[in-house]
Amino acid sequence: MQSRLLLLGAPGGRGGPAARRVRLLLGQVVRRQPGGDARRSEVKLLHAGAGADTGDTVNIGDVSYKLKTPKSPELVPQNYFSDSLAQSVIQHLRWIMQKDLLGQDVFLIGPPGPLRRSIAMQYLELTKREVEYIALSRDTTETDLKQRREIRAGTAFYIDQCAVRAATEGRTLVLEGLEKVERNVLPVLNNLLENREMQLEDGRFLMSAERYDKLLQNHTKTELDAWKIVRVSEDFRVIALGLPVPRYSGNPLDPPLRSRFQARDIYYLPFQDQLKLLYSVGANVSAEKISQLLSFATTLCSQESSTLGLPDFPLDSLPAAVQILDSFPMMSIEHAIRWLYPYTVLLGHEGKMAVEVVLKRFELQDSRSSLLPEEVVRVEKMTENHVFQASVTIRIAEKEVTIKVPAGTRPLSQPCTSDRFIQTLSHKQLLAEMMQSHMVKDICLIGGKGCGKTVIAKNFADTLGYNIEPIMLYQDMTARELLQQRYTLPNGDTAWRSSPLVNAALEGKLVLLDGIHRVNAGTFAVLQRLIHDRELSLYDGSRLLREDRYMRLKEELQMSDEQLQKRSIFPVHPSFRIIALAEPPVTGSTAQQWLGPEFLTMFFFHYMKPLVKSEEIQVIKEMVPNMPQEALDKLLSFTHKLRETQDPTAQSLAASLSTRQLLRISRRLSQYPNENLHSAVTKACLSRFLPSLARSALEKNLADATIEISTDNNLEPELEDYKCEVTSGSLRIGAVSTPIYNAHEKMKVPDVLFYDNIQHMTVMEDMLKDFLLGEHLLLVGNQGVGKNKIVDRFLHLLNRPREYIQLHRDTTVQTLTLQPSVKDGLIVYEDSPLVKAVKLGHVLVVDEADKAPTNVTCILKTLVENGEMILADGRRIVANSALVNGRENVVVIHPDFRMIVLANRPGFPFLGNDFFGTLGDIFSCHAVDNPKPHSELKMLRQYGPNVPEPILQKLVAAFGELRSLADQGIINYPYSTREVVNIVKHLQKFPAEGLSSVVRNVFDFDSYNNDMREILLNTLHKYGIPIGAKPTSVQLAKELPLPQQTFMGYWTIGQSRNGMQKLLCPAETHRIDVKGPAHINIQEYPIERHEGRSQTFTEECASWKLPLDEINLICDIATSHENEENTLYVVACNPVSLYFMNMTGKSGYFVDLFDIFPRAASGVWHPFVAVAPLGNPLKGQVILHEQQSNVILLLDTTSQALHRLILPSEEFTLKKTSWWNKEEAETYKMCKEFAHKNWLVFYKEKGNTLAVLDVLEGRTHTISLPINLQTVFLVAEDKWLLVESKTHQKYLLTKPAHIESEDSRVCQLYVLKEELPSTGFGVTQETDFSIPHKISSHQLSSENLSSAVGQKIASPNRILSDENSYATVVVGFPDLMSPNEVYSWKRPTSLHKSRVTDTFYGGKKKIGTPKQSNCVTLLDTNQIVRILPPGEVPLKDIYPKDVIPPQTAGYIEVTDLQSKRLRYVPIPGSDSLSPYTTWLSTISDTDALLAEWGKGGVVTVDMGGRIRLWETGLEHLQRSLMEWRNMIGQEGDRLMQITINRESGEDVSSPKHGKEDPDNMPHVGGNTWAGGTGGRDTAGLGGKGGPYRLDAGHAVYQVSKAEKDAVPEEVKRAAREMGQRAFQQRLKEIQMSEYDAATYKRFSGAVRRQVHSLRIILDNLQAKGKERQWLRHQATGELDDAKIIDGLTGEKAIYKRRGELEPQLGSPQQKPKRLRLVVDVSGSMYRFNGVDGRLERSMEAVCMVMEAFESYEEKFKYDIAGHSGDGYNIALVPINKIPKDDKQRLEILRTMHAHAQFCMSGDHTLEGTEHAIKEIVKEEADEYFVIVLSDANLSRYGIHPAKFAQILTSNPQVNAFAIFIGSLGDQAARLQRTLPAGRSFVAMDTKDIPQILQQIFTSTMLSSV
Repeated sequence: MQSRLLLLGAPGGRGGPAARRVRLLLGQVVRRQPGGDARRSEVKLLHAGAGADTGDTVNIGDVSYKLKTPKSPELVPQNYFSDSLAQSVIQHLRWIMQKDLLGQDVFLIGPPGPLRRSIAMQYLELTKREVEYIALSRDTTETDLKQRREIRAGTAFYIDQCAVRAATEGRTLVLEGLEKVERNVLPVLNNLLENREMQLEDGRFLMSAERYDKLLQNHTKTELDAWKIVRVSEDFRVIALGLPVPRYSGNPLDPPLRSRFQARDIYYLPFQDQLKLLYSVGANVSAEKISQLLSFATTLCSQESSTLGLPDFPLDSLPAAVQILDSFPMMSIEHAIRWLYPYTVLLGHEGKMAVEVVLKRFELQDSRSSLLPEEVVRVEKMTENHVFQASVTIRIAEKEVTIKVPAGTRPLSQPCTSDRFIQTLSHKQLLAEMMQSHMVKDICLIGGKGCGKTVIAKNFADTLGYNIEPIMLYQDMTARELLQQRYTLPNGDTAWRSSPLVNAALEGKLVLLDGIHRVNAGTFAVLQRLIHDRELSLYDGSRLLREDRYMRLKEELQMSDEQLQKRSIFPVHPSFRIIALAEPPVTGSTAQQWLGPEFLTMFFFHYMKPLVKSEEIQVIKEMVPNMPQEALDKLLSFTHKLRETQDPTAQSLAASLSTRQLLRISRRLSQYPNENLHSAVTKACLSRFLPSLARSALEKNLADATIEISTDNNLEPELEDYKCEVTSGSLRIGAVSTPIYNAHEKMKVPDVLFYDNIQHMTVMEDMLKDFLLGEHLLLVGNQGVGKNKIVDRFLHLLNRPREYIQLHRDTTVQTLTLQPSVKDGLIVYEDSPLVKAVKLGHVLVVDEADKAPTNVTCILKTLVENGEMILADGRRIVANSALVNGRENVVVIHPDFRMIVLANRPGFPFLGNDFFGTLGDIFSCHAVDNPKPHSELKMLRQYGPNVPEPILQKLVAAFGELRSLADQGIINYPYSTREVVNIVKHLQKFPAEGLSSVVRNVFDFDSYNNDMREILLNTLHKYGIPIGAKPTSVQLAKELPLPQQTFMGYWTIGQSRNGMQKLLCPAETHRIDVKGPAHINIQEYPIERHEGRSQTFTEECASWKLPLDEINLICDIATSHENEENTLYVVACNPVSLYFMNMTGKSGYFVDLFDIFPRAASGVWHPFVAVAPLGNPLKGQVILHEQQSNVILLLDTTSQALHRLILPSEEFTLKKTSWWNKEEAETYKMCKEFAHKNWLVFYKEKGNTLAVLDVLEGRTHTISLPINLQTVFLVAEDKWLLVESKTHQKYLLTKPAHIESEDSRVCQLYVLKEELPSTGFGVTQETDFSIPHKISSHQLSSENLSSAVGQKIASPNRILSDENSYATVVVGFPDLMSPNEVYSWKRPTSLHKSRVTDTFYGGKKKIGTPKQSNCVTLLDTNQIVRILPPGEVPLKDIYPKDVIPPQTAGYIEVTDLQSKRLRYVPIPGSDSLSPYTTWLSTISDTDALLAEWGKGGVVTVDMGGRIRLWETGLEHLQRSLMEWRNMIGQEGDRLMQITINRESGEDVSSPKHGKEDPDNMPHVGGNTWAGGTGGRDTAGLGGKGGPYRLDAGHAVYQVSKAEKDAVPEEVKRAAREMGQRAFQQRLKEIQMSEYDAATYKRFSGAVRRQVHSLRIILDNLQAKGKERQWLRHQATGELDDAKIIDGLTGEKAIYKRRGELEPQLGSPQQKPKRLRLVVDVSGSMYRFNGVDGRLERSMEAVCMVMEAFESYEEKFKYDIAGHSGDGYNIALVPINKIPKDDKQRLEILRTMHAHAQFCMSGDHTLEGTEHAIKEIVKEEADEYFVIVLSDANLSRYGIHPAKFAQILTSNPQVNAFAIFIGSLGDQAARLQRTLPAGRSFVAMDTKDIPQILQQIFTSTMLSSV
């Protein structure tokens, strides 16, 4: 040994801290070698015979003690003393004897373990003293020490407890665990310890022996008895056993108490003694190995190791381990060490490293040769002389070793043969290891949730023939619940009922302590003695002894078992064993570090690893044979990927995919193989309610595992497919059917008003599937989404009776199971709904499960899992009747019993307990969400059949948006269906009330929270809910009168007097050439549609914006109207792109055609593209035509294909013009009036051919003309109006209906003469031909025509508009050959055509009109609508004198021929205008383009890309105004009266007018006067039976509501001034100029909302952290059910009350969370700030962090560092200088800005991140966060994303996040794919940065506070 230790100094091995640590540790070991002690004491027992008799003395060394005969020998400890005592123990015994002789009480202090107790017991056995032992726990009260009341025969008696018994009988009181007792309980004993005096509750007084004996000299014994004085025996001693508290957790000793004890440090046995002991146990193990093992253990117990934070090694368990090694000398020692000291589970990374270094040091690390057991081969029962043992054969290293282990009382089953157990290698090995441990000690199985601990334990028990006793432990379990509880006997006496644990110990069962990690260590301490020594003292005074001690006692006292039982002494059955099940301790967390030094001494720990993938597949395949293979593989590779990551987010997800959940998913998929795996996983993880980060991580991992969402989920199935019907005794929901239950208790079957809607149907179908698989269900959702409704409906359909229980804060385990109450002095228990449901087979609905403490709901686990549960009255619930076999008090679970649990979603704002987190695993979870819009609409229609549809749609849309805001965390309250339903019910009952006032019933909760209010109003207005509007706020355009119509003359066709005949024009037909198709990308983008009529009623209905670049120009728009769907097409020409969208839909589409249109070489190329949508059967296809290059494209928007059509015409070939060839650019035009019929006409300006393109047939017909064309109007399908280019003469071309037929390939051309009203014959006036801007291609209806022209007339007609007239009607044109009358409404001045001048290189001027005339005819409403520039509009007539006209993009001129009125509607100016003004002016003379929309309106698109829909038709406007007014409601302006209708009993005589009162006085009642109020028969107001209402003008002058509500102006002014003054005062205080304040406001204002919502959450969390707990054993408060009997007996401390819980002692201080924000302040931030404002956004983010965490410094400590080319750690906000006011914050923002402006270029993102992650952990904190903001273009700096990913996850303790400011193209998105999910964000829009930060905070930092 020595020689090995001298190697310490050798310079070998790893240098550095680890080695230094080891040296320190080993130094300890060497120092503690005894041997200098020359005086070796020994224990001599003089007169050694068969046990020492009275009068004998015991000598220890030089101290001797005279023995006395014990009064109750059964209380003397037995069998503790061994023959060969270690020297150190003898020293301790000698010291105790000295103190005993001095009459002092002793305190043995030392590390955890049974050593101190065994020394005390050895001493008491040696000196033959009787013992009173009490294990103190945090539940110990004074009654447990002094006296307890019991009721006997109806009277309460005091029963002495241990301290009093010991004092009066002269016994030794052993108090174990003083550090566990709550403060101020033990001072009860102070006086007893010091003066041996104590006042008892029953009036007796204990007095010390000397004083009592003095009194006896003067008084007789009877006198003293009458005074109730009792003598304390002089033999009474106290031995206290405790842990040193600063080192271990617990309560420190009370100083007065401490001063009364003499202390002795009882450290572990010295090395040599321990070694001797181990040698004797493990004869087969090599001595060297044993000494190495012991050195290792001692090292880990030293002072140094505890400073490292390593818990003590349980030295006392070493002999047991060596005993195993003795049977298996070939087994790996390192493995055995892990059983004793599971350091891999227990310690963090540093701790593991330290332990491994020590292992290496002592050569204990596994070599190749050391082995592990493989499996249990066979188990045989040994029957001789009733010993319950089995011989187990274990295979290890090709050998088979047989050992003896305790066995149960049942017959054995062969290993691993139970029906539901699948053998895998690791399970076989685990069972073999458990057998080995079972040989010597109790076992603790550690493993995650749902990994099969219980199954293994059950299988283990079956193998050894054990009966199992499962005991579910919960958090506030008391020692009484563990051991014994009180109850009342039938005659009213109180008695104690042993707990299942105690019964199991007597009967030799295997106890499963499930959830040992939950129970409080202070409570669990009562079991220490049972586990170490198999002894137990109970509350009722009975004692359980280990079997050998019991036998020895029996021999010594020569008593029978019955006699011993009379003295309440029982043997613990030799087979009794405990298996504890626990979840792994969470390293680094304070709360869940349950596995402390004390626990380590009690068990052998076996870590149950999660299954390896192959084994898990094996388990699932055997359990669920027909699970689809492919799905299984995907599922498992996904799960294992999650389990193996370091990322805490991923691991928390993996926790909800335990083996148990995987089995559930598999069972489901095997039953319904066509279901989708994606939905199964998201359901198991409840992804709908995960924080956004976790959700994105889950989605990303699912995508990586190629688990896709099923494709058909976007089509909402129709309700027709989803019937739920009950036919002939079976129920069908969707595709699932089941027979209907035959209920006995009909009244318990719920019946509920339920409107079927598709979404709830699918949820119910899903529930039914799981219900049929036998699962218990858990429904999680926000409030008001219909969880209860769905469940009630579900049970109603199934015809299942239900029991309902609602949980709340004060729910206790008792209320869940049994309610005790007192009847005639007896305790009777009433079954809770839970027990009733179990008995009768009802469905138990547990509502609000998240409101109850988790420890309470945990008991549901045993019920669901094991089907076992013990009730407070001693009955027990068992799963199947087979287990009853004659036991009484058993309730068998009815096979139909099911549980459905409802809970709100975890997290903010519900702040319930995370029911899903603790128990989600056992249930099949269903996320219930608000219904989708479609379903919700359907449901609302049923609630409000008379509420107008548009209102329902608006409500659904607005609430949908509010919910998505709540999901993103922008608003806190998740608005639910319940709220919408309430609004609709109100509207249904009171239809006159306006929507805007009714929605306030929901939103008035938020009316005091300004930010929230702003968001709400914006959202509601966006969907056109006019909250806050007044019925009077209608702002329609002013109407101006139209001038009188004038008769203009005739248009005549055909033979004119010049004798010009019709001309024939030949036509030829060709096929067209199609090139392509080219596949092109159509991108979808969401439309933010804003309803226009939120505040005021105007012509504008709605608007939304196209995602348009600033430089782009819009050049053409078109609409197509196919079966009720309006589609809008918009073309932009720089670059050429097409936008199209359904006018009612949620999303638009965008096609970029930049690469398609060729650049022409010549000059400035300004492409101009026209668009023509085609009709059926080519729906969804559009023709695009570029006017200069004459390129014609056909785009199919559904199949995303693009074709180019080439027209075969020699004319249409491009002349190649070079740029110096000053040729004017040619223009080709397209006529699209009949595009919906799939044909178009193309012509060239100044050309002489027309090309008719028939898209459907793929042909073109070219018509040659004798004239050069200016424009062409298709006035009908077969008649076209042509205008000649030079003289503007009009022609009419008629073409045969089918050009194809051979003979009629010829078209006829007629001259069209415009004749003025006749001025006499022969006089021809020169007419100036004007070119029409637009001619309708259909005619007005006869009514419209008649009202326009002012005479009843029916005739073909056309309506047109040109620059001289508002409108012109041509009657008879084009079908009648007779002269057609022309009526016109002339403009006072003709429209000036803006002439465009463009200087070309040669100085040649090109003058042209804009290409778009912006004029449409609306035939249905008899209107012509056009857009005019402001210069053409009579602004003086529209606006009053003093009003300056607003900036507009133009005015919509509506010429209404119906009402003969003109209206000018201003179009608001566009947000941005392209800088290309010349190009703009060639397109249009206004900044907006126009197209028709539906029947009664137009759509405009301005150059900034904003689309607006306008209603112009008068009927349409009137109808909308009515609806709008109804939505607002009128009730605000009506005066209300309260009337009470009296039944006055008199009949109504016939009605009459009554007398008129000449004075007109007010009259009330009386049946006489007219104009009274409230009478009968006469006319008046509010009476009964009068003929009509008559108001005699007792007028009320009504103030309009608006005036009433207005606050007087001076009040407003005063308020403003006050605010202003306070603001200036504040600025003065912090010396900040107003300019600075405004600058700072710019940043803080931008993030005000995020700061606000973060602070709300922080406040709530702080409140939740401060939540009070139940304090028990109080003298006031509410009666504690658990102590109801103590109340009967008259105890005082039987109440509980809410109070601040003292932090548990030894639980470390709550440390703050630590956050470091690393921001990018490099040059590029400054450079690109102009482009996307990234620097300002980062400054906003910094501002947000500073403001949000202000005044939460004790919870969150933050600092902010920058990185740039200058370095990676630029301190902006150091941790100790947090800015306190706005001025300091502004300084920091300025620093950032200046640094970015002047720093070097370069990028230090990686270094900055790495440095921050390393630095931050140097400080103690609860959790660490690093958030990096960077615009790092990683690829530009040659940084590989994988490197960055590695840095982000380099330290599992630090949650590091990166936010990249999106740079070019899809770089950012690609980057995000390579970085770990949920750890990196790309803010494409810098506005998202504060939003993302808020997301990170809410979903990580705040979720765990």
